[in-house]
Amino acid sequence: MAGREPDRDTESRRILDRIAREADSSAPPPLVSRTAKRTRDHLTAADADPADPIEYWGTRIGRVIGLVVTIGLIVWLVIFLVRG
Repeated sequence: MAGREPDRDTESRRILDRIAREADSSAPPPLVSRTAKRTRDHLTAADADPADPIEYWGTRIGRVIGLVVTIGLIVWLVIFLVRG
């Protein structure tokens, strides 16, 4: 019976260490950071050809306008729903 106590203690410490690492909130979750990076790259036209300034700036302007319109529609929808 005495031989099982150190095993249980070791296992308990291992589990608590794993929980502490998983619950560490100092770093953003991978999903959040990956989504933020993809959104930033999309809006800054990272996929457009930088050698072609018309395509590069046209893509950036179009995507920013799309974002502004989307935010405007969301705000309008919220206002519409709140007023009834």
